[in-house]
Amino acid sequence: MVGNPKPQTHHVAVLAFPFGSHASALLDVVLKLAPASPHVLFSFFTTSRANTSLLSKVSPSSFHNVEPHDVADGLPEGFVPSANFEEAIGLFLKTAPGNFMTGLKNAEAATGLKVRCLVTDAFFWFGGDMSEEIKVPWVPVWTSGPRSLLVHVETDFIRERVGTVTGGGKQALDFLPGFSRFQICDLPDGVVTGNLDSPIATLLHKMGQKLIKATVVAVNSFDDVDPEIENALKSRFQKLLNYGPMSLISRSPQSPEDESGCIEWLDKNKPASVVYIAFGSAATTPPHELEALAQALIETGFPFIWSFRGNIEDFLPKGYNKSSLNGKIVSWAPQVQVLGHASVGVFVTHAGWNSVMESISGGVPMICRPFFGDHTLNVRTIVALWGIGTEFEGGVITKIGMVKALKLVLKHKEGKEMRDKIGALKILAQQAVESNGSSSQAFNSLMDIVTK
Repeated sequence: MVGNPKPQTHHVAVLAFPFGSHASALLDVVLKLAPASPHVLFSFFTTSRANTSLLSKVSPSSFHNVEPHDVADGLPEGFVPSANFEEAIGLFLKTAPGNFMTGLKNAEAATGLKVRCLVTDAFFWFGGDMSEEIKVPWVPVWTSGPRSLLVHVETDFIRERVGTVTGGGKQALDFLPGFSRFQICDLPDGVVTGNLDSPIATLLHKMGQKLIKATVVAVNSFDDVDPEIENALKSRFQKLLNYGPMSLISRSPQSPEDESGCIEWLDKNKPASVVYIAFGSAATTPPHELEALAQALIETGFPFIWSFRGNIEDFLPKGYNKSSLNGKIVSWAPQVQVLGHASVGVFVTHAGWNSVMESISGGVPMICRPFFGDHTLNVRTIVALWGIGTEFEGGVITKIGMVKALKLVLKHKEGKEMRDKIGALKILAQQAVESNGSSSQAFNSLMDIVTK
């Protein structure tokens, strides 16, 4: 613990999934709970690698009554990670229940405080069994959207109705509440398509079966974003709390450092004129798509900020370099602040849920290139249900497709309509996080359950 003067009398164990942005998203929740609960010690468990990454991004002074603990990653000595991250996930999950329980017992022994509540990434279906064993409430946190959560809760029912499918099926999912505009091809792999026995598919299937045991399921969303889905989830869980968008409930009054000068650069551009491009931390965009995107930016001439780790000049046409582009390429951008800037007119995104929530919070329409997981489901929601973005024909970036999409959103009346619709959602999101809003009330309820 860093800089915490007050002794704790209550102990909460937090179990974080160490892949992708999951651990960071759960830590955001904990760092919002902790300052308001100085009597509570939050023991935060994840792998050494994930903890090291998190600690490098967050000021130690933010932790106060949060104590990081390392658990084993389950990888054999000399393990060489492959492009298939699921192998590492599978190895981690095999030993995770025992490793977490050992860590929890060690933390109890070291502090003299029994754990009184178990907060976990919702992925950890075994949290329900652990909470029963130590006789405490189980609070799983789902950091993706409510629609994908309902899919995983209803996986058995979906499989009964459609069987297993090879390739992308066009059958409608109108037998699920709120899914009349969705098809089998919109579902994440592992529900009825792809490898149903992969580590991720197995994890999500078990999770969907176990969440009914949870004391409360907390979701990074807000009540009015998808009412039909909310009602369906509320009927299936003991309690559902929407505490988001998390991007509007910042963990610190300080904005992250803008070392690349993105905001100052945006200040020099016209309203709704800039293209912001970021595909998250886990997605890998194929080289030919990066080349097509670069060519489209050059042809259209729209100003842009591109968050890109690597050498962009490897993907530029002959005769071009970074300095000849009408944009700014950075290794990292303060995304929430960028999307909240008036100059940004469109977000080219992988459509991960955090990015979707941040785009709504900023009122910025999206051009979507999904990669895996819930991305395709989110894209269908963005395009067909909410009308706040567009996608590429065939699901991949081409120069022609990108030029068409950029002009559609930034120059045509369809783009104005998208901005109006996402602007309306932005207002609902802002109202949800006001002091008497639904998300603020939900977060207070979550705090009561976790800390008392």
